[in-house]
Amino acid sequence: MRVLQLVTSPRPFFDQQVAALEDRGVDCTVVAVPGDHGGDSPRSPTDYLRYYPTLLSEIRSDEYDLVHANYGLVAPFALALPTRPVVTTLWGTDLMSDRGWLRSMSRLCARRSDAAIVPSPAMSRELESGHELIPFGVDTDLFRPIPREEARERVGWETDRPVALFPYDRTRAVKDYPRARRLVERTDVDLELRSVSGVDHDEIPYYMNASDVLLVTSSRESGPMVVKEAAACNLPVVSTDVGFVRETLEGVEGCVVSDEDADLVDGLDRIVASGRRANGREAIDGLGVDALGDRLLAVYRNVLARRAGSERNHDRDRDTDRRTEVNRGL
Repeated sequence: MRVLQLVTSPRPFFDQQVAALEDRGVDCTVVAVPGDHGGDSPRSPTDYLRYYPTLLSEIRSDEYDLVHANYGLVAPFALALPTRPVVTTLWGTDLMSDRGWLRSMSRLCARRSDAAIVPSPAMSRELESGHELIPFGVDTDLFRPIPREEARERVGWETDRPVALFPYDRTRAVKDYPRARRLVERTDVDLELRSVSGVDHDEIPYYMNASDVLLVTSSRESGPMVVKEAAACNLPVVSTDVGFVRETLEGVEGCVVSDEDADLVDGLDRIVASGRRANGREAIDGLGVDALGDRLLAVYRNVLARRAGSERNHDRDRDTDRRTEVNRGL
């Protein structure tokens, strides 16, 4: 099976998805939107205008069994290609965007695709047309509990103080680093706030295990995947109620999800005072990359089977029409 994967920018969870599919014999070609993108700086319209000719050139140079659009912004390009069928996965900031045109476009593309996928129940409730609910997978071999002393030595943190990890670029407004700083300053414990961004993804588990708590203060999130990854490391989480945080941490001990500052501060105090890790690794059972790969492959096969059945029916109907015309001529 050959699949053309369309994406705005590859993310670690997307790279893991592609690797899982290739492990199952799916030949994936990834084409990302050209141009630079970072933080709160989106690509320009010109970048997207250059995207479609690139995709047409790719389609003409090779044969693909289907096209998989990963994110609402690239779904229209997939549907405009001559290759069918099309599978669309919405990531969250498309379907649940604060931009009405992007929400509408994502819903329309999901409805017109041969199959649509969303990664969380919250998104599933927002999409009225038929779709599959397939959570993003977590590499539980990479994200795993590691002794704190070993992890701190690895990342070069020479401190005995408890650390709250802010896992984003501090300049991204939607992540709200100033709020994270204010919360830490209000705690009764001697807590240090440290941020991490721009490091290799393989190093993130060490930063998580070097920390005492993950602190998420985002005003809006499509996930965030970092909460699932922290859960796999048994790192306690204190987070605003965004994305799929609440459902991911349901039943996980030593975590707090709230939009109230007082609750978040209290959570930081209790977690640091107890010194205990969470039991999040148990809660993400079944959300591994292998499970993701199996379920995506099943979607691909079902879509291709439906397309093959539809073509057979079309050919049969056409043959019947021809025989009818011949009989009428006789």
